[in-house]
Amino acid sequence: MIRKIVNIDERKCNGCGLCADACHEGAIELIDGKAKLISDEYCDGLGDCLPECPTGAITIVERESKAYDDEAVKKRMEEKKKAESNKIPCGCPGTAARKIERKIVKGDIKKVKDDDVQAVNNDIQSELMQWPVQLKLINAGAPYLKGANLLVAADCTAYAYANFHRDFIKDHITVIGCPKLDNVEYYKEKLAEIIKNNDIKSITVVRMEVPCCGGIVAAVKSAMLEAQVIVPYREVTVGTDGSILK
Repeated sequence: MIRKIVNIDERKCNGCGLCADACHEGAIELIDGKAKLISDEYCDGLGDCLPECPTGAITIVERESKAYDDEAVKKRMEEKKKAESNKIPCGCPGTAARKIERKIVKGDIKKVKDDDVQAVNNDIQSELMQWPVQLKLINAGAPYLKGANLLVAADCTAYAYANFHRDFIKDHITVIGCPKLDNVEYYKEKLAEIIKNNDIKSITVVRMEVPCCGGIVAAVKSAMLEAQVIVPYREVTVGTDGSILK
Protein backbone atom coordinates (compact mmCIF):
# COMPACT_ATOMS: atom_id res chain seq x y z
CA MET A 1 0.00 0.00 0.00
CA ILE A 2 1.03 3.64 -0.48
CA ARG A 3 1.14 5.58 2.77
CA LYS A 4 3.07 8.23 4.69
CA ILE A 5 6.18 7.00 6.49
CA VAL A 6 9.41 8.46 7.86
CA ASN A 7 12.54 8.63 5.74
CA ILE A 8 15.99 9.03 7.32
CA ASP A 9 18.90 10.55 5.40
CA GLU A 10 21.90 8.83 6.97
CA ARG A 11 24.26 11.40 5.44
CA LYS A 12 22.70 14.08 7.64
CA CYS A 13 22.22 11.91 10.74
CA ASN A 14 24.64 12.75 13.56
CA GLY A 15 23.67 9.79 15.73
CA CYS A 16 22.20 11.85 18.58
CA GLY A 17 19.38 9.34 19.11
CA LEU A 18 16.72 11.94 19.91
CA CYS A 19 14.46 10.58 17.17
CA ALA A 20 14.62 7.08 18.64
CA ASP A 21 13.67 8.47 22.05
CA ALA A 22 10.74 10.40 20.56
CA CYS A 23 9.37 7.41 18.66
CA HIS A 24 6.70 5.87 20.90
CA GLU A 25 6.44 2.83 18.66
CA GLY A 26 10.12 1.88 18.78
CA ALA A 27 10.39 2.09 14.99
CA ILE A 28 13.77 3.83 15.04
CA GLU A 29 17.00 2.50 16.50
CA LEU A 30 20.62 3.61 16.43
CA ILE A 31 22.64 1.08 14.45
CA ASP A 32 26.37 1.67 13.89
CA GLY A 33 25.91 5.27 15.04
CA LYS A 34 23.08 6.09 12.62
CA ALA A 35 19.31 6.24 13.08
CA LYS A 36 17.48 3.58 11.08
CA LEU A 37 13.83 2.68 10.53
CA ILE A 38 13.87 -0.97 11.52
CA SER A 39 10.43 -1.92 10.20
CA ASP A 40 7.70 -0.19 8.21
CA GLU A 41 5.12 -1.98 10.37
CA TYR A 42 6.28 -0.07 13.47
CA CYS A 43 6.05 3.42 11.92
CA ASP A 44 2.66 5.16 12.12
CA GLY A 45 3.86 8.00 9.87
CA LEU A 46 2.75 10.74 12.29
CA GLY A 47 6.29 12.13 12.59
CA ASP A 48 6.77 12.67 16.34
CA CYS A 49 10.47 12.21 15.61
CA LEU A 50 10.70 15.12 13.13
CA PRO A 51 10.94 18.08 15.53
CA GLU A 52 13.56 16.27 17.64
CA CYS A 53 16.07 15.91 14.78
CA PRO A 54 18.68 18.70 15.02
CA THR A 55 20.07 18.10 11.52
CA GLY A 56 16.90 17.77 9.45
CA ALA A 57 17.74 14.18 8.56
CA ILE A 58 14.14 12.98 8.92
CA THR A 59 11.28 13.70 6.54
CA ILE A 60 7.86 12.23 5.86
CA VAL A 61 7.46 10.63 2.43
CA GLU A 62 4.74 8.68 0.67
CA ARG A 63 5.85 5.30 -0.64
CA GLU A 64 4.92 1.66 -0.92
CA SER A 65 5.17 0.07 2.53
CA LYS A 66 3.56 -2.43 4.82
CA ALA A 67 0.59 -1.22 6.86
CA TYR A 68 1.18 0.03 10.39
CA ASP A 69 0.64 -2.89 12.80
CA ASP A 70 -0.50 -1.78 16.25
CA GLU A 71 -0.34 -5.29 17.70
CA ALA A 72 3.22 -5.78 16.47
CA VAL A 73 4.19 -2.46 18.07
CA LYS A 74 2.65 -3.42 21.43
CA LYS A 75 4.51 -6.73 21.36
CA ARG A 76 7.78 -5.01 20.46
CA MET A 77 7.48 -2.42 23.23
CA GLU A 78 6.71 -5.12 25.80
CA GLU A 79 9.81 -7.02 24.69
CA LYS A 80 11.94 -3.87 24.89
CA LYS A 81 10.69 -3.10 28.38
CA LYS A 82 11.37 -6.65 29.51
CA ALA A 83 14.86 -6.60 28.00
CA GLU A 84 15.60 -3.29 29.72
CA SER A 85 14.56 -4.61 33.13
CA ASN A 86 16.68 -7.73 32.65
CA LYS A 87 19.86 -5.71 32.10
CA ILE A 88 20.38 -5.29 35.84
CA PRO A 89 21.70 -8.53 37.35
CA CYS A 90 19.97 -9.52 40.57
CA GLY A 91 22.22 -9.60 43.60
CA CYS A 92 25.00 -7.56 42.03
CA PRO A 93 26.95 -5.79 44.83
CA GLY A 94 27.07 -2.68 42.66
CA THR A 95 23.32 -2.22 43.06
CA ALA A 96 23.32 -2.30 46.87
CA ALA A 97 22.00 1.07 48.06
CA ARG A 98 23.92 2.85 50.77
CA LYS A 99 24.33 6.35 52.09
CA ILE A 100 27.86 7.69 52.42
CA GLU A 101 28.69 9.72 55.51
CA ARG A 102 31.41 12.30 54.95
CA LYS A 103 33.74 13.55 57.63
CA ILE A 104 34.97 17.11 57.25
CA VAL A 105 38.70 17.04 56.65
CA LYS A 106 40.54 20.24 57.32
CA GLY A 107 43.88 20.66 55.62
CA ASP A 108 46.36 23.45 55.32
CA ILE A 109 45.56 26.13 52.75
CA LYS A 110 48.39 28.13 51.30
CA LYS A 111 48.46 31.10 48.98
CA VAL A 112 49.72 30.32 45.49
CA LYS A 113 49.31 33.62 43.68
CA ASP A 114 46.80 36.43 43.62
CA ASP A 115 43.49 35.09 44.94
CA ASP A 116 44.10 31.47 43.99
CA VAL A 117 44.46 28.90 46.73
CA GLN A 118 45.65 25.34 46.65
CA ALA A 119 44.62 22.61 49.07
CA VAL A 120 47.48 20.55 50.46
CA ASN A 121 47.84 17.55 52.73
CA ASN A 122 45.42 15.57 50.50
CA ASP A 123 42.36 17.33 51.93
CA ILE A 124 40.40 17.27 48.65
CA GLN A 125 37.69 14.65 49.03
CA SER A 126 34.68 13.26 47.23
CA GLU A 127 31.31 14.89 47.85
CA LEU A 128 29.33 11.83 46.75
CA MET A 129 26.55 11.12 49.24
CA GLN A 130 25.26 7.72 48.10
CA TRP A 131 25.84 4.59 46.08
CA PRO A 132 25.01 3.57 43.35
CA VAL A 133 24.85 6.56 41.02
CA GLN A 134 23.83 5.05 37.68
CA LEU A 135 20.15 5.79 37.13
CA LYS A 136 19.60 2.22 35.93
CA LEU A 137 20.88 0.90 39.26
CA ILE A 138 19.14 3.38 41.57
CA ASN A 139 16.43 1.91 43.79
CA ALA A 140 13.56 4.39 43.56
CA GLY A 141 12.65 3.56 47.15
CA ALA A 142 16.12 4.05 48.64
CA PRO A 143 15.97 5.98 51.94
CA TYR A 144 18.58 8.52 50.83
CA LEU A 145 16.13 9.84 48.21
CA LYS A 146 13.63 11.08 50.79
CA GLY A 147 13.55 14.89 50.75
CA ALA A 148 16.67 14.99 48.58
CA ASN A 149 18.07 17.73 46.41
CA LEU A 150 18.47 15.66 43.25
CA LEU A 151 21.31 16.06 40.75
CA VAL A 152 20.62 14.45 37.37
CA ALA A 153 23.82 14.55 35.32
CA ALA A 154 24.89 13.33 31.91
CA ASP A 155 27.89 11.01 32.27
CA CYS A 156 30.37 13.22 30.44
CA THR A 157 29.79 16.32 32.56
CA ALA A 158 31.89 15.16 35.50
CA TYR A 159 34.84 14.55 33.18
CA ALA A 160 34.49 17.85 31.36
CA TYR A 161 33.94 20.17 34.33
CA ALA A 162 36.85 20.22 36.78
CA ASN A 163 35.00 21.31 39.93
CA PHE A 164 32.04 19.00 39.48
CA HIS A 165 32.06 17.61 43.02
CA ARG A 166 32.31 21.01 44.69
CA ASP A 167 29.82 22.84 42.49
CA PHE A 168 27.22 20.16 41.78
CA ILE A 169 27.50 16.91 43.75
CA LYS A 170 27.92 18.57 47.16
CA ASP A 171 24.73 18.29 49.24
CA HIS A 172 22.92 16.47 46.43
CA ILE A 173 21.87 12.92 45.72
CA THR A 174 23.45 12.17 42.36
CA VAL A 175 22.09 10.10 39.48
CA ILE A 176 23.87 9.84 36.15
CA GLY A 177 23.17 8.45 32.71
CA CYS A 178 23.86 8.80 29.00
CA PRO A 179 20.81 9.83 26.96
CA LYS A 180 22.52 8.83 23.72
CA LEU A 181 23.43 5.28 24.71
CA ASP A 182 20.55 4.41 27.05
CA ASN A 183 16.76 4.23 26.83
CA VAL A 184 15.45 7.70 27.67
CA GLU A 185 11.91 6.35 28.06
CA TYR A 186 13.22 4.16 30.87
CA TYR A 187 14.91 7.21 32.40
CA LYS A 188 11.59 9.06 32.36
CA GLU A 189 9.74 6.21 34.06
CA LYS A 190 12.41 5.78 36.75
CA LEU A 191 12.66 9.51 37.45
CA ALA A 192 8.86 9.83 37.59
CA GLU A 193 8.78 7.13 40.25
CA ILE A 194 11.52 8.85 42.22
CA ILE A 195 9.86 12.25 42.02
CA LYS A 196 6.39 10.98 42.86
CA ASN A 197 7.34 9.02 45.97
CA ASN A 198 10.21 10.86 47.64
CA ASP A 199 9.24 14.51 48.26
CA ILE A 200 12.18 15.72 46.17
CA LYS A 201 13.12 19.28 47.19
CA SER A 202 14.89 20.38 44.00
CA ILE A 203 16.30 19.03 40.75
CA THR A 204 19.48 20.21 39.07
CA VAL A 205 20.16 18.87 35.59
CA VAL A 206 23.72 19.12 34.27
CA ARG A 207 24.14 18.32 30.59
CA MET A 208 26.75 18.72 27.88
CA GLU A 209 26.23 21.19 25.02
CA VAL A 210 25.99 18.39 22.44
CA PRO A 211 22.49 17.83 20.98
CA CYS A 212 22.06 14.27 22.24
CA CYS A 213 22.25 15.53 25.83
CA GLY A 214 18.87 17.16 25.32
CA GLY A 215 17.45 13.71 26.00
CA ILE A 216 18.26 13.87 29.70
CA VAL A 217 16.55 17.26 29.99
CA ALA A 218 13.47 15.92 28.23
CA ALA A 219 13.41 12.87 30.50
CA VAL A 220 13.41 14.98 33.68
CA LYS A 221 10.74 17.40 32.47
CA SER A 222 8.53 14.58 31.20
CA ALA A 223 9.00 12.73 34.49
CA MET A 224 7.73 15.71 36.49
CA LEU A 225 4.67 15.93 34.27
CA GLU A 226 4.03 12.20 34.54
CA ALA A 227 4.43 12.29 38.33
CA GLN A 228 2.26 15.43 38.46
CA VAL A 229 4.83 16.94 40.81
CA ILE A 230 6.66 20.12 39.88
CA VAL A 231 9.72 20.91 41.99
CA PRO A 232 12.26 23.77 41.77
CA TYR A 233 14.32 23.09 38.66
CA ARG A 234 17.73 24.26 37.49
CA GLU A 235 19.53 23.39 34.26
CA VAL A 236 23.25 23.83 33.61
CA THR A 237 25.02 23.29 30.29
CA VAL A 238 28.71 22.37 30.19
CA GLY A 239 30.76 23.06 27.07
CA THR A 240 33.03 20.44 25.54
CA ASP A 241 35.94 22.60 26.66
CA GLY A 242 34.81 22.30 30.28
CA SER A 243 33.29 25.76 30.62
CA ILE A 244 29.83 26.56 31.99
CA LEU A 245 27.75 27.91 29.10
CA LYS A 246 24.53 28.64 31.01
